[in-house]
Amino acid sequence: MVVAINKWDGLDAHQRDVAKSELMRKLGFLDFASLLFMSALRGTGVKSLLPAVDGAYEAAMARLPTPKLTRVLQAAVTQHQPPKAGPFRPKLRYAHQGGHNPPIVVVHGTAIAHISDSYRRYLENTFRTAFELKGTPLKVEFRQGHNPFADRKPKPLTESEEKRLRRQRRRGRKLFGKR
Repeated sequence: MVVAINKWDGLDAHQRDVAKSELMRKLGFLDFASLLFMSALRGTGVKSLLPAVDGAYEAAMARLPTPKLTRVLQAAVTQHQPPKAGPFRPKLRYAHQGGHNPPIVVVHGTAIAHISDSYRRYLENTFRTAFELKGTPLKVEFRQGHNPFADRKPKPLTESEEKRLRRQRRRGRKLFGKR
C-alpha cells in the first residue's frame, strides 16, 4: 500500500511539519505503508510513485522461506520472551508462510492462546523489518498442536498403590498434626 499526499507544493515548511505529524497521528494504523509527498502540478515526487507501488506489490507477493522465518522467530523470542500467562509461558516452536498478498506467517507452539496482542504486534514488526516488507500488511497467526493425552482418563489405582497412598496420608497427618 502506498499513500500519496498531493498538493504538497502549496505548503510552507511549518505547515508541512504540522501536516506530517497529523498524518502520522491519524494514519498510525498504516505504519507499514509507504508515504509519498508529491505535487502533480509541478511533477515533484511523481517519479517515485510507480517504483513504490512495484515495491509494495513485490513485498505482498514475497516468498518467505521456513528456515529463515524460524530463525527470525527464535531470535525474536531470545531477545524478548512472550509474557507468562498464569503458570505457563507460551513456547513458540517454528514458523512458516501460510499465504501471500498479504503475507501470512503461521507460528506453531504451545500455550499460544495466552499470547497478547502487543506480543503479536512485536512479532509482526520483527518479521516486517527482517524481510524488508514495506508497503504491505503482515499477519501473524498462531496454531497449537493437538494434545494426544487430553482425552485419557487416569487408570484406576491398584490395591498396593491405594495402600501406599493411605499410608502416606496417615503419615502426613501424624507429622503435621492434622486429623
